[in-house]
Amino acid sequence: MASNQSTRIRRAVARYAAGHDALRAATDAYVGVVTRLLDDAGINYLAVTGRTKSVESFAGKAARRSRGGRLAHPKPLTDITDQIGVRVVTYVQADVEAVAQLLAAQLDVRDDRDMGQETAAEGRFGYSSRHLLVALDEERAREAGIPPQQPASVQIRTVLQHAWAEFEHDIRYKGSVPEEHAHDFDRRFTLAAGLLELADQQFTAIRDRHREELTSPADAADDDPRISPTDLAAFLAGQFADAGWSRTDHYAWISGLLLELGITSLSELREVIRDVDVEQIEARMGYRYPPGAVRRLDDSLLQVYGGRYVGLHGNAHRQDLLTARLDRLTG
Repeated sequence: MASNQSTRIRRAVARYAAGHDALRAATDAYVGVVTRLLDDAGINYLAVTGRTKSVESFAGKAARRSRGGRLAHPKPLTDITDQIGVRVVTYVQADVEAVAQLLAAQLDVRDDRDMGQETAAEGRFGYSSRHLLVALDEERAREAGIPPQQPASVQIRTVLQHAWAEFEHDIRYKGSVPEEHAHDFDRRFTLAAGLLELADQQFTAIRDRHREELTSPADAADDDPRISPTDLAAFLAGQFADAGWSRTDHYAWISGLLLELGITSLSELREVIRDVDVEQIEARMGYRYPPGAVRRLDDSLLQVYGGRYVGLHGNAHRQDLLTARLDRLTG
């Protein structure tokens, strides 16, 4: 029996090694898919990265056994689901939830674990991250160049949770902690996790307070006809009070679209979207995640200008996407 199992493991590892280059390409494709979803939704994030499980790591996991001596992953090529890993790092905890909701709305989520909640339920501080196992439908997988039914493990963390997890992993998995110091290291890591949880809460409070008190700064340079990104961020924070912040570069990008439309001041923008039917947009778009402020403005401009907005030079890279959204808006 043991010999048969060893043979199965060797064959699985050999097949995994043979397909590793294709798996790396699929990892890059998954990073692209997740990034485009986040950008389209206007959700703020720090980074989206990917990693393909190494052949050595796959072999180690394939050989892992349970306490009863049985293989933990009898069919390694399908049972080991973290062959492709994608990591999304956000600034605040609210954006972790927003990203999780977005992926649940757009992808097939096969598993969803909130490690922070599980840790808290045990009455302790420690590792905190949202883990989703996602897959694409056949059409989207084909378009992205990802093998059908190939899942990806997506980790979503705040930047502080990411810092803790990376440092903790670096220390513990180097095997350099003497046994006599293990309890002291555990205590210190627990203390650091508690402090970072408090810091995450304060970052959220700062972000929320800043949105409440945001005022327009000095006018942008006279030689730049665009609405400044900071002015636009302040305006949208008031216009769409329930929307989350978008990435800084997205405010600059949509300011360029406004310039293409001939809108160069906040007063002009206010007039343009004054009669926008926000409730109709929400009903027809059917948001199943909290869209960011730039996405809310994007849909408002799409409702007002229709095909003209789709045809803007700055939208050349996403005309098919905008056309599909316009069809939804116009019923």
